[in-house]
Parts: sequence; C-alpha cells; structure tokens
Amino acid sequence: MKKIIFLLIIFFTSVLSVQAEEIKRITVGNKDAKIIIIAFESLTCSHCANFHKNVFPELKKEFLDTGIAKIEFRHFPLDIAAFNASKVAQCKNDGNSDILESLYANQQKWVRGSSIQEANKNLQKFLKNEGFSIDFDSCVNNKEIEDFVLNDRIDGTKNFKVSSTPTIIINNKKFEKTLTYKNLKKALEKLI
Repeated sequence: MKKIIFLLIIFFTSVLSVQAEEIKRITVGNKDAKIIIIAFESLTCSHCANFHKNVFPELKKEFLDTGIAKIEFRHFPLDIAAFNASKVAQCKNDGNSDILESLYANQQKWVRGSSIQEANKNLQKFLKNEGFSIDFDSCVNNKEIEDFVLNDRIDGTKNFKVSSTPTIIINNKKFEKTLTYKNLKKALEKLI
C-alpha cells in the first residue's frame, strides 16, 4: 500500500510540474543583453503592425542580432480578436516570434469580421494558409495562456501606465518620443 501511495505522489507531482511549466516570453535578441526593450502591443493595432514593418527590421539588424539588446513582446490586447490572436501567438510556448511576426505582417488578411466567431474563423483560416500547425481551440481556451496574456496587460497598466499601443519600455523607462527608428536608435545609442 505504501508503494502505491508513493507512486501516486510521484505521478501527481510530475503532472503538476508539467502543468505549472512556465510560459515562455516571446523574445528576440541576446537574453543577457544590457539593454532590454519591452514592447506592449495589440495584434489588431495598425500602429503595432507599422512598428513591425518599418521599425523592427532595422532594430533587429542593428541591436538585436548584434547582441546589444533584446526585445520582449508583451500582450496588451485592445479587443477580443487581439486577445485570441495573442493566445495563439503564445500557444507553442517556444519563445519564437514567427507567428507574432506573421500576424503583424499580414494583419489585413485576418483582422476582419462583424462578430468574434467570424474573426476567429478568419484567424484560423489565415494560420492554416500560412502553414502554422496549431490546435486553435486548444490555444484559445487555454486558461494558463489566457492568464499570462491578461497579466501582461495588467502589468503594463499598473507598472508602466500603458494606455495605448505600441508602448515601448527601454530598461524599465517609457519611451516617450514618436516611435520612429531614428528616435529609437538615438535612445538606444545613449545606453551603449
């Protein structure tokens, strides 16, 4: 009997540790960089998509790929479609930004619909067409990921006074200038 109880304890302990696996933050760059950029974004925000199209490539080339900085993408969904897309982007839990980048690069292909059901259908169709293999319903209904996304939004509001997207934080200080690569580069160069 003691052996059975012992085995059950080991089994439940291992199950709980798997369930409590930490959700990995979506990041790009050197994990040990002295410059840490946090980007609070909403996947349905056109200004966020513009950041990924016009600012992020140069930022990646000059600061992230060189190891000078790292960027952490934080979720700040502004609507239910963005909330579901955030859960999907986070779902693989590999820290990779591929789904996130694809959603921003092709925002107009999936951000539409007069109801959340229609928006979800467009998002599912887009992901399938792009070759992303994920269980959509499982991702959208995952309570741990949902809490993770909501906690990002709470953290942004509480600790950084985020009220719009994108909001950029550099080494725990809000970037207050117009979000162009030129302005961002100047701010980052001062920290090198």
